[in-house]
Amino acid sequence: MLKIWYYGGVQYMKDAPSYFDHVYEDEWITDPFVREMIQDVDQSTVISAHVIESPVLGAITPKEISGGVKVLILMLKDDSFVYNMSNCGDNCAKWILKIAEQKDLTVYLQHILRFEGEFKIMIMNTGKIVHNRKEYVRGLLEAERLQEELQDEG
Repeated sequence: MLKIWYYGGVQYMKDAPSYFDHVYEDEWITDPFVREMIQDVDQSTVISAHVIESPVLGAITPKEISGGVKVLILMLKDDSFVYNMSNCGDNCAKWILKIAEQKDLTVYLQHILRFEGEFKIMIMNTGKIVHNRKEYVRGLLEAERLQEELQDEG
């Protein structure tokens, strides 16, 4: 299940894209699921663990893929931290849900990411589970109000 901390409540990795550059492993890049994410989000094709063909940049290394894809790969492969989903655009949303189908995934978020369809997400600030976009947006707004109240008290 996907669990989201919205605007507080948890320590999180502040610069996951830079962290990725220092810790990724070759086998992460050649994983079929990761290849599919890179193709979908960056429109780039993994040729090998060291070469990715970008339609914009040409041949690049994994260090040049987008920050969003780097965060997705870390969410999938490295459980060392809670990652900031705010590094991800809406084109990453479906992949975050797919990763959360494979494992318990707790993330941090500072904006409303566009999840589509039916899903199961827990808003950690409130403990509420939401199942669609309307409930999700309401849940995040409630979490934001709660966070503001906690800051006003502190």
